[in-house]
Amino acid sequence: MSKLNLSFACWDYDRIHALTNGTVQADGISLNWLNMPVEETFWRMMRHQEFDVSELSLSSYLIAKDRGLPNFTAIPVFMSRCFRHSGIYINKNSGIKEPADLRGKRVGIPEYQLTACLWIRGILQHDYNVHPEDIIWYTGGQETSGRIEKIKLVLPPEINIIPINEEQTLNEMLDSGEIDALIAPRAPSCFLKGSPNVQRLFSDYVTVEKDYYQRTGIFPIMHVVVVKDEVLKEHPWVATNLYKALEEAKQKVYEGFKQTAALKVTLPWFTSEWENTTELMGEDFWPYGLEKNRKTLEAAVTYSYEQGLIKNKLNIEDLFSKATLEKYTL
Repeated sequence: MSKLNLSFACWDYDRIHALTNGTVQADGISLNWLNMPVEETFWRMMRHQEFDVSELSLSSYLIAKDRGLPNFTAIPVFMSRCFRHSGIYINKNSGIKEPADLRGKRVGIPEYQLTACLWIRGILQHDYNVHPEDIIWYTGGQETSGRIEKIKLVLPPEINIIPINEEQTLNEMLDSGEIDALIAPRAPSCFLKGSPNVQRLFSDYVTVEKDYYQRTGIFPIMHVVVVKDEVLKEHPWVATNLYKALEEAKQKVYEGFKQTAALKVTLPWFTSEWENTTELMGEDFWPYGLEKNRKTLEAAVTYSYEQGLIKNKLNIEDLFSKATLEKYTL
């Protein structure tokens, strides 16, 4: 019996290498891996549903699910996770010294719906009492002009969003002081090039992020994996088999980390970082599955609801293929 051929759009993460190089195989499935930048993958999947299986923005998925739009369903595999305190960049002349100073300021975001921005706004609201309506938001391309939202948003009237001009970029506006701050998943090029005008709000962000994890137990989820509903309708076994294979591929990464006789990762003190991470977060610090991620997923849904991105407080069990939420026992 021939295998089912499925396209798989996903960036080049170490946690999928065992699957893409054939070390791990999904039973009954042959994956045609399409390696693309996440922004392109999300755009093409949300706008045109081009792929059978795809990495996808968690925030955009929640919005689509809330509106009954998607013809795809997630499996509880989280390709990207990231603590996001590092993603707030400020112009040094803006007068911003601490989170509270963001009130009334002009803050750029590439898209209001971006998952990184969802998390940062939630953190600002719940940890620093800075609410989305306290800020003047500027949206548009970070490095190139013309960026728009993947899904048209219907936000509460108290949210003040100003699209930037087509010839402008948020990077240039941050550097020049036309905006006071930028919240984004990618560092702006002016910061990377050492602009004297730009710095992070949280300079010691690692300490702040570790404290956040210790207080909340939340490791923010950025991206899920979705499967087209037409695939699942015809081949319902696909969700579980993909889930199992992606979990096994991730375990291969853990195994490689433990082989410290010769470093696999091109970082001289990687072993120390690995040991510190497992001490803080446990052996499976990048967990898949719903239950191990319930608190994080519920926080994301709460933030999306509070910020007006979704109109209904979604039940997290309804976000994922039911087949992946239970397993057989001997």
